[in-house]
Amino acid sequence: MTPNAEPELTKEELRRYARHLSIPDFGIEAQRKLKSARVLCIGAGGLGSPVTMYLAAAGIGTLGIVDADVVEESNLQRQLLHGTSDLGRTKLDSALDRLQDINPHVRLEGHATRFTSSNAMALASEYDVIIDGTDNFPTRYLSNDVCVFLKKPNIYGSILRFEGQCSVFAPHLNAPCYRCMSPTPPAPGLVPSCAEGGVLGVLPGLIGTMQATEAIKLIAGIGQPLLGRLLHVDTLSMKFRTFNLRRDPECPVCGDHPTITSLIDYEDFCGLKDTKPQAASIPEITVTELKALMDARTNLFLLDVREPFEHEIAVIAGSTLIPLGELGSRLTELPRDRKIAIHCKLGGRSANAVSMLLNAGFTNIYNVQGGIAAWSQKIDPNIPVY
Repeated sequence: MTPNAEPELTKEELRRYARHLSIPDFGIEAQRKLKSARVLCIGAGGLGSPVTMYLAAAGIGTLGIVDADVVEESNLQRQLLHGTSDLGRTKLDSALDRLQDINPHVRLEGHATRFTSSNAMALASEYDVIIDGTDNFPTRYLSNDVCVFLKKPNIYGSILRFEGQCSVFAPHLNAPCYRCMSPTPPAPGLVPSCAEGGVLGVLPGLIGTMQATEAIKLIAGIGQPLLGRLLHVDTLSMKFRTFNLRRDPECPVCGDHPTITSLIDYEDFCGLKDTKPQAASIPEITVTELKALMDARTNLFLLDVREPFEHEIAVIAGSTLIPLGELGSRLTELPRDRKIAIHCKLGGRSANAVSMLLNAGFTNIYNVQGGIAAWSQKIDPNIPVY
């Protein structure tokens, strides 16, 4: 990758980047390329934190960040852009303050919005490299397609529990795109989010640093970027494995005869919109209604379909724990002559549980809107939020 212009380094920058300049295969020319580069990071969370912090420290000329979220306490275990004093602030404001302090020579561009089909092309077109720091499939496919259309490298990272992955998708550099590796998204709810499945706090630091490294290599024109390769790490065994990836000639976006030539509805593509009409047909109750039923001592059976470790953190008194993955084999433990209210953390897994029980012939089944998080917020603030 060769940026359009390579500005000179100031005396202050020569001092700041001295350890770069002393590397024989890096030197002043590579540092000037970093200074002229424009990099966009989608997300200022777990992956976005190490990505932007290390790129800012490295001297990327212009660093853009897209994020519309607010700093929450559960972020602080891994999102090192933000501290305790930033709780309640927008992640973007917190990130910009932190990055400005890391390196005032870097130009920061904040985009207080979500990365969507309506703004993605305009946002990404202004940058040389796009880094995907998100944790959801619609945005992954969106960032991939945008980069294919604009012929820009898409630096991918994903994390869950103890494992992570990193790659560089760039068909214009003779490498596959994300769709070549994952032609179709998993069924909704099949792959848990970090909020549901958890993530080891240091893992995004490891994967995000790899993403930042790949960006520096691409911009400086050094080394062998992860083009056509997927790097997988298992932190429990501390094993790194590299898988070769190939372009799919039948890929609908970068293949020989592409059938997708413009941005689509990625929520719909990932099956998330398909679940919304179904959700409307799933009987639901609010946590306020649940509290009223419990206070009235009705013949209610409260089912918790979270994982055991979640149950240890927070529990609604009187609930029965049967993890969603075990529910199908434990239907005989559920009463068919009582009203059943089902909850999880946020309401997604419990909605799947309600659907499962309805298909199994159960009646009088209700999903608790917002799950135990809503219960903590509206009913019992003593219940921990995680």
